[in-house]
Amino acid sequence: MYRFLLTPRWLAVSLLALLAVPVCVFMGSWQLSRFDMRVDQHKSAEHDEKRVAAAAPVPLARVLPKTGSAVGSDDSGRIVSATGRYDTAHQLLVPDRLLDGHNGYYVLTPLRLSDGAALPVVRGWLPGKAADARSVPAAPAGQVTVTGAMQYPETTETSGVDTSGALPSDQIGIISGASLVNVLPYSVYNGWITANHPAKPLTAVPPAAPPNSGLDLKAFQNLGYTGQWFVFAGFVVFMWFRFVRREGEARADAELGILPDQPDGPDGPGGPGGSGRPGGPAAPDPQAEDGEPGERDAEGARDTVSVGSAAHVA
Repeated sequence: MYRFLLTPRWLAVSLLALLAVPVCVFMGSWQLSRFDMRVDQHKSAEHDEKRVAAAAPVPLARVLPKTGSAVGSDDSGRIVSATGRYDTAHQLLVPDRLLDGHNGYYVLTPLRLSDGAALPVVRGWLPGKAADARSVPAAPAGQVTVTGAMQYPETTETSGVDTSGALPSDQIGIISGASLVNVLPYSVYNGWITANHPAKPLTAVPPAAPPNSGLDLKAFQNLGYTGQWFVFAGFVVFMWFRFVRREGEARADAELGILPDQPDGPDGPGGPGGSGRPGGPAAPDPQAEDGEPGERDAEGARDTVSVGSAAHVA
């Protein structure tokens, strides 16, 4: 019954299915390994953050040698120390920042260093709206040494940022050297720090995870692709068995004389023994029996003429 599987066409179909299944399984396994890798990176990043946060403070120059230097992947969350003077005249508020599920704002004060550049320092967080700020504690006067966790510059993808450009002059929606250089009259370091020991009532801002270190959308995309490839493999197997079964049933019906357009079998109207097939009894043709009206009239006229001629001769 299934000898047709040995025909060239079915051998080609079976070979294609046989190749498609391991390819789908391989791609699904590869996507799963990518997901596992991102999970391991996330765990490693969490471990590194705890290790870096527990280490002794390092001078700012070791992390950011100059204002244009970028924060390294190993330096995010590192505790650094910097000595300078707070520029309270250019203090800024960063609105709409969540802490422990409560809305509030950051208090950002530039720390002028000996080289004249400024290190953005988030001295802490206060609840409420930045527009209603009344009791922001003053920054310490004179030369101070500040310790805090180094942070990457914020981007438009950072949670809570405001890039509308409609904020008041004493507020800023995104913390980065590129945005601060437009509102401060001196050069600014590319990174910023969150102070470890803010003055009351300010609350310390915990350091954020570095970019691409968590289980982001790409990780779950890898997991989704894993499922898709395994589904494709199962679909190939399912469709191969389905086509084989349909082919076998069609060939069995053909052996019985049942064609796809002959549902009534060999003795039905469409079968070889039916009236509609060559070799079967012909169906009566109503027009052939009765004839067209004109033909019947002509035959009647001929009969009349024949009878009349016979009478005339007699």
